[in-house]
Amino acid sequence: MSSVHIVGAGVAGLAAAVRLAGTGRKVFLHESSGHAGGRCRSFHDSALDCTIDNGNHLLLSGNRSARAFLEEIGAGDTLMGPRDARFPFVDIATGERWTVRLGSGRVPWWVLQADCRPPGTSVSDFLSIIRLAWARPDATVASLFGQTGAFFTRFLEPLAVAALNTPLDRAAAGPLWQVFRETFAHGGTACRPLIARDGLSDSFVSPALAYLDANNAATCFNRRLRVVATEANHAVRLEFTDGSIDLTRDDTVILAIPPAGLNALLPEIPVPEGNHAIVNVHFKLPQAPAFTDESPVLGVLNGIAEWLFLRGRVLSVTVSAADALAEKSAAEIADGVWRDIERALDISDEIPPYRVVKERRATFSQTPDAMRVRPGTLTGYANLFLAGDWTDTGLPATIESAIRSGHKAADAVKAAH
Repeated sequence: MSSVHIVGAGVAGLAAAVRLAGTGRKVFLHESSGHAGGRCRSFHDSALDCTIDNGNHLLLSGNRSARAFLEEIGAGDTLMGPRDARFPFVDIATGERWTVRLGSGRVPWWVLQADCRPPGTSVSDFLSIIRLAWARPDATVASLFGQTGAFFTRFLEPLAVAALNTPLDRAAAGPLWQVFRETFAHGGTACRPLIARDGLSDSFVSPALAYLDANNAATCFNRRLRVVATEANHAVRLEFTDGSIDLTRDDTVILAIPPAGLNALLPEIPVPEGNHAIVNVHFKLPQAPAFTDESPVLGVLNGIAEWLFLRGRVLSVTVSAADALAEKSAAEIADGVWRDIERALDISDEIPPYRVVKERRATFSQTPDAMRVRPGTLTGYANLFLAGDWTDTGLPATIESAIRSGHKAADAVKAAH
């Protein structure tokens, strides 16, 4: 029986392992840390005495790879969100509130209705999204749309920064078009905002590990890969901190690791350079607030906070492209974010217990130059493949991209033998 060794138990590695388990191959999943999920996981925080997510992740109902993965592992019912596609916003500088509401059909008749669009926007503004489809490879989002006007500041910017985690004067336009093509172009049925109902681990990690265990896959934690030995066009040996594995000609390897890790192991494979931070702040409230009747997610403009997520008594805030913010102290970050929450939710309370999570290298810097060196699934080695949200899926570095990359790597393994 041939073996496939998957290095990295983030969602890309989990997706590849799940897709390959039960296909007649022995699946080994190796992880350098003591847990699976990578950035997509939950943990019990002692300060808050509750379970929180490492970071907030917003999915859309049109994220077909993520939805397929959840169905595979029996977790298809673990997401929550509004029944239709609606995105509530508040501008804490002016006090204005609005909700972007997308109709269910593929023809965007909803843009004709002023109360479905952000204030100050027009039908032609939304039609201008087609510029993304015609963008040159070196085009940035800001170069196509400028950085002023209601459409940019009240719709495009908050969604694009969240998706690309890169300042829009540097962010490549191409991946954003792929997002719109797979979601907004299919109407509201593909744009419902969804979050994990009970936590990221309960949706993406624990069910996947249970599935792998039930299908006789072996998962090994605290096992760091130090060397990938190669001969000619094959990987022949994996050297871990606790021992080595010699590979037969029928064995395959998937490296589902960050770009810096791949560069250390196989420097001949180009990888994108640079990264940007995401800052998440979790507050444990004395009681669940009247957050919004429309969605568990709220977009915030003109503050430090960008997106608010509510799950029970835990109110979480995500700030993307947050390199400067990540340099501040946790207390300073929490205090500033809480002032935004007070204005966004029209409350006035003492700051509750909180936890600040700084992901300093959350994603690679998704610039046009970086897009040109995103590697594909295949490498110069016949039995070695790549996965990860930073590989060339055409999408920004998101959960959807990570899972899709894992599926692509699994398909490449199947095609190889």
